[in-house]
Amino acid sequence: MEITAAMVKELRERSGAGMMECKKALTQNNGDIDASIEWLRKQGLAKADKKADRVAAEGRIALAQSGGNGVLVEINSETDFVAKDENFLKFADEVAQTALTSGARDAEALKAARLGGGSVEEARQALVAKVGENVQVRRLVRTDGAPNLGAYVHGGRIGVLVALEGGDAELARGIAMHIAAMNPQYVAPENVPADFVAKEKEISLAQMSDKDKQKPAEIQEKMIAGKIKKTLAEISLTGQPFVLDTNVTVGDALAKAKARVLSFHRIAVGEGIEKVVEDYAAEVMKQAGLA
Repeated sequence: MEITAAMVKELRERSGAGMMECKKALTQNNGDIDASIEWLRKQGLAKADKKADRVAAEGRIALAQSGGNGVLVEINSETDFVAKDENFLKFADEVAQTALTSGARDAEALKAARLGGGSVEEARQALVAKVGENVQVRRLVRTDGAPNLGAYVHGGRIGVLVALEGGDAELARGIAMHIAAMNPQYVAPENVPADFVAKEKEISLAQMSDKDKQKPAEIQEKMIAGKIKKTLAEISLTGQPFVLDTNVTVGDALAKAKARVLSFHRIAVGEGIEKVVEDYAAEVMKQAGLA
């Protein structure tokens, strides 16, 4: 299979590895990007897939909450200019409030909910006509009946809802701010799926040096177990150093307050959306027959 420059570029962006390593990985894995990332990780040349970090859509995360109920809504626009427009901001806040009061659990239900004299979808169409740009109500997440609800929106770009049992409002907001900053994937290490743990064990074994492979099996197991424990702590909320007090973990802060996390949601503007970036210089050169 021919390994193209575009394939190498994508693998570099996702893995952080060098160009030659990426080309070799793609050659070894017949152009399969995901298999190439795993191959690079086994060689110790990539830490993780960075694809999730490549977000390129504009818009806003809007929050509405009342008591133990809260909702975050992502509304997208084509440009950051429109995302800051007062008409767009007013629409976003009204849609979030509608999501909260209507009980909608997904974007499609929200579009049909009543807003003003019509529906959210009709209000969206009117906004499109006013700002001259495509606007979409993309998704929502909600938490209902939380004993202690923490909510936080950072710059309109990242939104978090966290449900606690115990603790107080200050702790709940602090945990929400931590989640916004550190983006944990799970509440605690024990919540990490078994297949993820098995894959990390496989990769750790492949990364082990020849010298370590000569050690007794039980020593190798302890080394791998220690490495996996560290990885699980890094991706789990309770195992991460608390951003408001890095001398303790989030788990320590929760234990001190006799609180526990029941659930959390974190969404960021444009997650999973790829925006086409126009290279006008290259296009002009191509048209002129210079490239």
